[in-house]
Amino acid sequence: MKILYSLFTFIIMISNSFNSPAQNNSSKILVAYYSYSGNTKIVAEQIQKGTDGDIFEIQPVESYPKDYQEVVDQAKKEINNNYKPELKTKVKDIEKYDVIFVGSPCWWATIAPPVATFLSSHNLSGKTIIPFMTHEGSRMGHTENDIKTLCPKSKILNGLPIRGSQVKQAEGDVMKWLEKIGMLKK
Repeated sequence: MKILYSLFTFIIMISNSFNSPAQNNSSKILVAYYSYSGNTKIVAEQIQKGTDGDIFEIQPVESYPKDYQEVVDQAKKEINNNYKPELKTKVKDIEKYDVIFVGSPCWWATIAPPVATFLSSHNLSGKTIIPFMTHEGSRMGHTENDIKTLCPKSKILNGLPIRGSQVKQAEGDVMKWLEKIGMLKK
């Protein structure tokens, strides 16, 4: 009976190691984010701290307006037209990363246009992409499906939504999420 129990425990341990969505112990991690108000940047920094990955800020050449309603109107127009604004820089050595966390504010239930540019302007085939969103009620929207469309040859994990007004208190939740998906540094 003890042998059977030991064998069963061993099989469970082995299968759990294969079922983990990602393994942080050997993965090279990039945390890429676009932040309009600073909220997404805070979450990106928390993820970077928890994973010890590299961090990259996605910046459009043309900044968005400061006025909230102007941003809302411009974002709606850009998203509806699949507009992808030019970015200031690209990640030069994207091929060295296995896992890419991608952060964005949730605009009209999806990623901000600069994030769409980032995803479509890099070859992310074979990489694991993990989205995270800041929002004020829309959570992830249809972000994960939109990323799957932009990156059909990538593995897309379920993302983490954080309410924008709660980002400064979210570090504990971020660390629990990173642990759950197997990305918390050891």
